[in-house]
Amino acid sequence: MSAQPPLVWQLARIGLVSAAPDRLAGFYETALGFTRTGTAELGAPAASILAGWPVEGARVVTLRLGEEVVELVGFSPAGAATPGDVPGWSPLFQHCAIIVSDMEAAFARLSAQTGWHPITEGGPQRLPDASGGVTAFKFRDPEGHPLEFLAFPAGRVPAFWQIRAGGPFLGIDHSAISVADTEASRRFYARLGYRAAMGSHNHGPEQARLDGIADPDLAVTGLVLPGQGAPHIELLCYRDPLRGAFDRTAPLPGPTDAAATRLVLAMRDRAALEAACAALSAHVIAPPAMQGEQAAATLRDPDGHFLRLVAGV
Repeated sequence: MSAQPPLVWQLARIGLVSAAPDRLAGFYETALGFTRTGTAELGAPAASILAGWPVEGARVVTLRLGEEVVELVGFSPAGAATPGDVPGWSPLFQHCAIIVSDMEAAFARLSAQTGWHPITEGGPQRLPDASGGVTAFKFRDPEGHPLEFLAFPAGRVPAFWQIRAGGPFLGIDHSAISVADTEASRRFYARLGYRAAMGSHNHGPEQARLDGIADPDLAVTGLVLPGQGAPHIELLCYRDPLRGAFDRTAPLPGPTDAAATRLVLAMRDRAALEAACAALSAHVIAPPAMQGEQAAATLRDPDGHFLRLVAGV
């Protein structure tokens, strides 16, 4: 008997909640090489489906980098801003990792802009081979959303990224989410068709400088869909070396808060969307509803990260 195909077809785009999406789009274009591909004004019905919560309206600015898409969404009324320098172990922490072909050039272009803030201490960090051997740099955009540059070592660039032309910014490799329990999150995403395909145990002084966290002890688990390249999902599970686990009892973001990043998952079809909502019913906060030619539902994963499931009809 053949294996059941995954309910999710692909991670279609990443949605960032923005107080000023047009202004933030300018930063992504100038500093990070994105291209603006569209804008839309949504009235209350469509905006509420997009938010998974009643709102009065929304402005959406769509950006593309390589083959990957980011939506900057400004809801009306606006929610809370990002609460300061959220540490990497917090469930509020979720970042997009941008693959760069030339870290020096990418870092120089970013450095020429204003408004952003570094997370990493001392500039880009080369991680040990046990942690992937990549060179990485984490920072926050002008509204506080965490981002990361990643450069693969020479001779170890995955085939998927070798075919990308141009630079220094090639595309989005993954969205990383901080989780309290890797196994619980892995089981949740497995119900949608994701499988664990890679993992590492990251620690040491290079990781400490990268994350801006003293003595990090980090399990990284990459989740992929069969036959899909990027972007994928990475689970980041930090442990406190002294106590074993961090206090993650801080309030989770509301649907219109700046920290309410959404992974927009394109489902195989409408039946797959409904099957996912039935299988994960305890996590559904907005059941399937029609938005134009698409059905859409909103869920929160075990750590409160937002997922938006969409399917054409």
